[in-house]
Amino acid sequence: MDRAHVLAALNRRLLEAYSRRTSDALRAALPLRLVLPQLESFLALNVAKEARKDGLVIGRAAELLAAGIPPDGKARQELFEATKEIDSAFLSQVRMMPVGIVIRYEEIAPVRLERIDRILAAAYRVLDAWRSHVGIRAAIQAVYSRSELEQLVLEVLRLYASETQALSRSLRLPALLAPVRDRLAHGLASIMSSAARRLAIDAAILVYRRRKA
Repeated sequence: MDRAHVLAALNRRLLEAYSRRTSDALRAALPLRLVLPQLESFLALNVAKEARKDGLVIGRAAELLAAGIPPDGKARQELFEATKEIDSAFLSQVRMMPVGIVIRYEEIAPVRLERIDRILAAAYRVLDAWRSHVGIRAAIQAVYSRSELEQLVLEVLRLYASETQALSRSLRLPALLAPVRDRLAHGLASIMSSAARRLAIDAAILVYRRRKA
């Protein structure tokens, strides 16, 4: 079993749930019925993009663990550069869509680097514990208490939200929809923060839920 792949798949489901909850809350809170359908594909591609980045980080954690090397600044910088390649592929995909985006690395670099640090360290710890525990839940429980896990998930999701919010401020929408961008960006911050808190709690509950006899 490829444990890094399993952990990356779990992370992907977490991001997909976060994006889904955010979109549902935006629909309820803002008059975006004209905008969201046009952003559906964009949002799906964005989640896939971020899941690929996190998958790279988790894969590198597995490689470092196998080599007996703790996460370091060199791995962190290499991963950051690798995420730019994923960004380039993403921009090529959205080029033909009715929305456009500019990635301002001077703004998002500190947030992305911190997220890489968090995921790299967490994946390394969990994968290490998994070598002596049966199952991913047992491995996570071995290195994080329920409250620690909740805090970790919350921090990672908030970093994801910070980068997403930065990207939303640089969205290029069709002229008819451009006035909505500022309302979207304003509402996105509070909605993503609220969704992150709820999802962090739910994730910790799921990991620590007792199995039925």
